[in-house]
Amino acid sequence: MKAKSIKGKSTEEIQTAFTKSMSDGFSPNLAIVFLSVAQDRKAICHILDKAGIAVFGSTTNGEFIDEEPESKSVAMLLLDINKDYFRIYTGDFQSDSYRDTSKSIAQKANKEFDQIAFLLATSNFAADGEEVLLGLQEANGEQVNAFGGAAGDDYGFEDTWVFTNEWESNNGMVCIALDEEKVAVRGIATCGWKAMGTEKTVTRSEGNHVFTIDNEPALNITTKYGGLENITSENKDLIIDLATNFPLQLQREKGDPVMRTPIVVDWTDHSFYTTGSVPQGSKIRFSLPPDWDVMEKVVKGVQNLKETEMPEADALIVFSCAGRTLSLGPMMNAEIEGVKQVWNVPMAGMFSSAELGRMAGGNLEMHNLTTCCVALKEK
Repeated sequence: MKAKSIKGKSTEEIQTAFTKSMSDGFSPNLAIVFLSVAQDRKAICHILDKAGIAVFGSTTNGEFIDEEPESKSVAMLLLDINKDYFRIYTGDFQSDSYRDTSKSIAQKANKEFDQIAFLLATSNFAADGEEVLLGLQEANGEQVNAFGGAAGDDYGFEDTWVFTNEWESNNGMVCIALDEEKVAVRGIATCGWKAMGTEKTVTRSEGNHVFTIDNEPALNITTKYGGLENITSENKDLIIDLATNFPLQLQREKGDPVMRTPIVVDWTDHSFYTTGSVPQGSKIRFSLPPDWDVMEKVVKGVQNLKETEMPEADALIVFSCAGRTLSLGPMMNAEIEGVKQVWNVPMAGMFSSAELGRMAGGNLEMHNLTTCCVALKEK
């Protein structure tokens, strides 16, 4: 597999970079496209269509091919890979058919390949990533190899899109099925947020609506531990501060905790909604604001993946939570640079609204404030 990364701030810049990338005889047939909702998706796809290149695309909250994150731009990973080694599938979510949609896609892929790894992106902030992953597991077993992210819209929180050559959806999923007998796919989801305080119990919740923790209103106990002030509906910065600095760490029986960030407050009872389900009776811990250790843990996790499972790679795809850029600021550049240097191969990444993948020793999960790195190597 040969790979190259390109980026640009306009369709014209992408056309120029794309043409230049092929000047030495490079002939890609698959493109991973991460772009801003401000960019012309159809025009970008038209460039790739004319060259006979299959597209896996998602809108983002920012995109990158190196240590310099961009905004309102296009980042693209071009791959020259045997066309028999992959298939692209799409599906629109009907009502709440997240699990049925992904299961149907996986069943189609099973007719093509005996052993499959999935790369996926979902659109619509309401889409339940956990249900999408459960659909893949129902079709391919609990150990299915799958990684991806939820689309963004430059922090607009209104309309996100996934797309391929002649299809796009603001309520659906796009998926690459890779033949694992021909292409090695290894990835890891890493967060790095440190926990603080003792373990607490979620004493009342419904899905992603958390009412009480240790029988106290969820908002009250969380802000108390975070030392936050001005806990009123007029404080528009409160939810951003909670989401980026003081997420809940949902404890699992195996593997690292899964992050759950508050995103909407119900001021009638000081409960809040999180980005993923928090079962009643589950155990949580609160988080400390991030520091350099958060970034270093991600880089070390990727280094360990190289040392133990993937000594060489042809290309790297990164799904990193948009909240990390708000929390880490300039440190985010160092994290991306550290990840890229592990294999030093062409890379493309997006700042996502949620991340899909498996932490070391853990289950396949939907995450927040997490970086999910996926390395590819044609056998």
